[in-house]
Amino acid sequence: MTQTAGLVLTADPAAQAQLKADRRKALLRTIGRSLGNAAITFAVVLLLWQAIVSFSGISPYIAKGPVDVWNFLFAGEDAAEHRAQMAPLVWQTLVDSSIGFVFGMLTAIVFAILFSLSKSVEAGVMPLVLLLRTIPLVSIAPVIILVTGRGTVASVAVIGTIVVLFPALASILFGLSRASRQSIDVIHVFGGGRLTALRKVSIPGAGPSLFAAARVSVPGAVTGALLAEWLSTGQGIGGAILKFNAQAQFTQLWTAIALITLITLLLYNIVQIVENIVLVRMGMAPSQR
Repeated sequence: MTQTAGLVLTADPAAQAQLKADRRKALLRTIGRSLGNAAITFAVVLLLWQAIVSFSGISPYIAKGPVDVWNFLFAGEDAAEHRAQMAPLVWQTLVDSSIGFVFGMLTAIVFAILFSLSKSVEAGVMPLVLLLRTIPLVSIAPVIILVTGRGTVASVAVIGTIVVLFPALASILFGLSRASRQSIDVIHVFGGGRLTALRKVSIPGAGPSLFAAARVSVPGAVTGALLAEWLSTGQGIGGAILKFNAQAQFTQLWTAIALITLITLLLYNIVQIVENIVLVRMGMAPSQR
């Protein structure tokens, strides 16, 4: 029997029960706080939206408020037909967002690990990352589409990765740089190298920063998907917005924008709730937001 197992078996049952109860309370508090933040954000968005429609002086023919969108989707006579029209567009944008999110996060993680292992790699690659960040994506999109092909999954992946990469990379690098120097020194004393220190100390300790990168990347991935649909595929919400605007279908236009905004907020808060649950179970205090 290992020493750790022996300590667990000989521990005070009351102390173990109290520890579990404290973790359960902390978990419920973090979930409640996350749901409360999500409700506040949703209410603020609705109020701002209604204020813009009511007080901006835009013609009611063009500007549609929350009630108009609700009636279009749920209360009108043709609501079922309207939902059937919007559902494939939303699904396509979610698929494209997932592609950009996955490729962007994986690229950011790989680059962050390589940068942590080699300053030469960082010096050679980081300027390119910064260049992609500073150049407007619309200006380089024709080159991306020329290389990857118009309407292809590759074009969606490249555009989404460019949008997601830099903020995710910056957050993950920050987390890896905060590793305990004492723990890394212990690894080196026992003969471990950079890779061992990274695997045993830096990466486990960068969990909060990894979740922060995921949260930031969710709206970035949706933005990248909309850009890819607008510039390359012509599908999903991004492609439909152009068609709705050109055909003066303003109710559909506002509904599409409202749906993708709502979905982005939901995805962001889902990631935040998962983050809080994981960090509490790992014994790390979630950040107060």
